[in-house]
Amino acid sequence: MHTHDVVNQVPDFVGHNLFTTDAVAVEAMSRWGRAEDVAEVAALGALSGAVETQAWADDAHRNTPRLVSHDRVGHRVDEVAYDRSYHDLMRIAVGHGLTAEAWTQPADTGAHLRRAAGFVTWSRAEGGHLCPISMTYAAAPALRSSPALADRWLPLLASRDYDPALKRFSDRRSAIAGMGMTEKQGGSDVRANVTQAVATPGGPVEGGDTYRLTGHKWFFSAPMSDVFLVLATTEAGVTCFLVPRVLDDGTRNALRLQRLKDKLGNRSNASSEVEFERAWAVRVGEDGRGIRTIIEMVSSTRLDCILGSSATMRQAAVRAVHHARHRSAFGARLIEQPLMRNVLADLAVEAEAAELLGFRLAHAVDAGETEFARLGVALGKFWVCKRTSPLVAEALECLGGAGYVEENGLARLYREAPLNSIWEGSGNVGALDVLRAMTREPASVAALDKELSLARGHDRRLDRAIDAVPELVAVAGSDDGTWQARRVVERLAVTFQAALLVQHSPNAVADTFIASRLGEGGPAATFGTLDDVGAAEVTQILNRAWS
Repeated sequence: MHTHDVVNQVPDFVGHNLFTTDAVAVEAMSRWGRAEDVAEVAALGALSGAVETQAWADDAHRNTPRLVSHDRVGHRVDEVAYDRSYHDLMRIAVGHGLTAEAWTQPADTGAHLRRAAGFVTWSRAEGGHLCPISMTYAAAPALRSSPALADRWLPLLASRDYDPALKRFSDRRSAIAGMGMTEKQGGSDVRANVTQAVATPGGPVEGGDTYRLTGHKWFFSAPMSDVFLVLATTEAGVTCFLVPRVLDDGTRNALRLQRLKDKLGNRSNASSEVEFERAWAVRVGEDGRGIRTIIEMVSSTRLDCILGSSATMRQAAVRAVHHARHRSAFGARLIEQPLMRNVLADLAVEAEAAELLGFRLAHAVDAGETEFARLGVALGKFWVCKRTSPLVAEALECLGGAGYVEENGLARLYREAPLNSIWEGSGNVGALDVLRAMTREPASVAALDKELSLARGHDRRLDRAIDAVPELVAVAGSDDGTWQARRVVERLAVTFQAALLVQHSPNAVADTFIASRLGEGGPAATFGTLDDVGAAEVTQILNRAWS
């Protein structure tokens, strides 16, 4: 045998259509979407799994964004230089309507679900560039509080024509939106913001009152965006503002990029610190009501956190199955070995529960189920994002040493996995937000209870969990509520996922999830601890995951 013969190695995970091989996404589109939209998402699925796209993803992480503070003759420009691959990824995302287009479509077209299916599918190619895509999608509902601004900007935010150059408004064919809330002294406590907004004489411009902003934002993501929604303080309190990158006369607005963040993951996407030096801005919504205004944006970005995390989970789980189908050890393929099958089936049902939850919530946006979405998004943001890191870690371990090297792709997923749990409020912030909804918005609890009731009668363990929801609501409103917030949210989220699986997934998936998550002993600490699952059911779960 020659020493350089390569045997028992796994082929690259490329060439697969990442939509048509995703049973959960295909079924969601069939159940809640329009048949005429499937072909477009399928085309995006083919692109997502293509060899060229995977090369773009690798290049975008290898050749990370670079701050360009001045041009060659010394003029300050405050720009970020991206690898061409980043723009290729952005062009596909924008070109398939993943930005704000859904907000411009009639309510009965399933536009948000179509967009969610596309977002999940394309996230599996590379997740970092979808940060500005998500913020562009989420800017639209916030702008509705200022109709004149929405009329001006929404057509550009919804455009499918990607144009990365910084241009004045009249020369633009499209626009990408960013946001700036976090400051050094406040973090998630945006009420502590100290960036000052001073009204500028001259009256209404661009449909609102104009201001000058002075201050510092500690986390300013996607700084090459065309327009930003920013929180700053007026005499009336924290207020929301629209800040264009380039002013109507063609001059650059006074946004001074101080540095780019050196992040754990999400490395294809630039995040920065920025100084506003009397930057021009126009107010969005009511003076002093900025948090209420921007919460519409936050709700939509949180939905994308769920969708993006579920995409990461599915990609990791499917990569583990792919590896096990091709790799042999101890005389048999890994996919044939009982303990590995236990692990893979456990990963698969977790990934399906996460993905289904995200699609159900996207459908809720289409259906105008505001109360249901309010609590459901908060639950999903906490729980799905929390479960992503351990799932990706386990999937990586299924590959052994091969998973730990950069060229395989699992290492990038592992670095990306914690991001959405931090973005738009970390775990404690999210858990407390769920408690607020449970105690202050009874209509949201009633809407969730209605959804849960649709799954009654399938399994006594799920019925018991549904029966316990009033007790969870009582704990949430008690003096001990904040201490127990994570336990309450976890239990409610798992019950929600189980109810969705009972309604929409095969019995093998739903029953396995219920037995392992809602059984007498409670959920296990690690994946691969399934019990009382028949061989036929495991085969069905694994075949479904692989499609």
